[in-house]
Amino acid sequence: MKRLLTLLFVTLIGCSPKVQPPDPEALKPSWLKTEPYQDGYYTGIGHSTKDGSNNYIQSAKKSALDDLVSDIKVNVSSTSVLSMFEDDKKFAEQYEQIIKTSTADEIEEFELVDAWEDGSNYWVYYRLSIGRYRQIKEEQKRNATTLATDYLQKAKNAEREGERLQAISFYFQAFRSIEKYLGEAIRVTIDDKEVLLVNEIYASIQTNLDKINIKVDPAEITLNRRLTQSSQSVLAKATYKDWNRPAANLALVAGFEKGAGDIFPNYKTDEGGNVKILMNKIGSKELEQTVGVKVDIDVLSGSNASPIYVLIARTLHVPSAQVVLKVQRPVVFMTAEERSLGRTKNNMQISNKLRNLLANNGFEFTEDRQAADLWFDVTADSEKGSISGSIFITYLTSVIKVTALKEGKEIYATTLDRVKGYGLDYDKSSVDSYNKALDTLEKEKMTELLNTVLQ
Repeated sequence: MKRLLTLLFVTLIGCSPKVQPPDPEALKPSWLKTEPYQDGYYTGIGHSTKDGSNNYIQSAKKSALDDLVSDIKVNVSSTSVLSMFEDDKKFAEQYEQIIKTSTADEIEEFELVDAWEDGSNYWVYYRLSIGRYRQIKEEQKRNATTLATDYLQKAKNAEREGERLQAISFYFQAFRSIEKYLGEAIRVTIDDKEVLLVNEIYASIQTNLDKINIKVDPAEITLNRRLTQSSQSVLAKATYKDWNRPAANLALVAGFEKGAGDIFPNYKTDEGGNVKILMNKIGSKELEQTVGVKVDIDVLSGSNASPIYVLIARTLHVPSAQVVLKVQRPVVFMTAEERSLGRTKNNMQISNKLRNLLANNGFEFTEDRQAADLWFDVTADSEKGSISGSIFITYLTSVIKVTALKEGKEIYATTLDRVKGYGLDYDKSSVDSYNKALDTLEKEKMTELLNTVLQ
């Protein structure tokens, strides 16, 4: 009987239908299968993987809000200040991207609709009322318009009182207040006259900048790349064209426009509109370089630069002047004594390598010591070391000294100390130590050498 029941149970199990695992796609909510649409709402879906290395819930939320914001259109009025740059497609795209990014960061009153997850993924679904969003944005725009109009009126008053720098500062503050609405034609009344707010602010900034003139003296200078030999300063002078008087306390900024080097960047003119521009180092081997000196509008604007400000500031014509630098290459006189195991070498490997590296970095050479700026003296010799089995070991020591001839002063010295070489005899081992020394010279010593001798 027991055997019969057992047989019957096995038969029933074998005949039972297989239980199929659920289809993962079937488990997903409808909003993951078809892009959701809700009348009167912006919607966004975000996703993040649950890999244990991030806060996947916050990551998915940010992704959803970015998706939601992509539905919000950035409109540009045909009479707005941005219409001036309508031919620059890249400019328009950059502005739209900045606005959408800032909108995603500042968005309010969005709602979580649903969330769903599996073992390795997390999805989230948010929505935002279009009507409520527009109501909030209109309120923000009204507040920004009121603040910008106030600053604009202060700027006009400062202009009438002859306080030009104060006026420019107020204009920039007006711009900062309204910068998120540059694509809109916002009309306000100033001094009993209706104007387009953003257009008036932008035009007033440019008009006041156009009244400033920057000159440099001399406009061209010749100097050695080693500035310690021919240190020079350039005088910048700022004036107001319409008033024919110095622009005192004006912020200027200086920097290389062509070439490279270290230059003190920030300045302010004295009561006579003058300031000395200081160059500390020429870093490029180009024979003609340019330093630009211009009005520092970042200082005039008076606050941290926003992405929109940076974008629009590039469109302004800022008063500037250029100094052309005719750069003389340092002239080198080189002496060398290189030995291998105490014997004079026919091939001066280290000095030849050094000569090549210096030439590639803009140095010239002469056989006349009197005509040189720098004297490089190279000594090197290898010595026998031990023998390990069939391997012979040598040690190379080389000293490089640099003297500034006009000053009569040693300015740099370095040692390639006991560079170890290996070979099947001492001569081959010596050759190996020299080759390794060349590699050490190029990779470990040249940057330090150049930085020192070009000070």
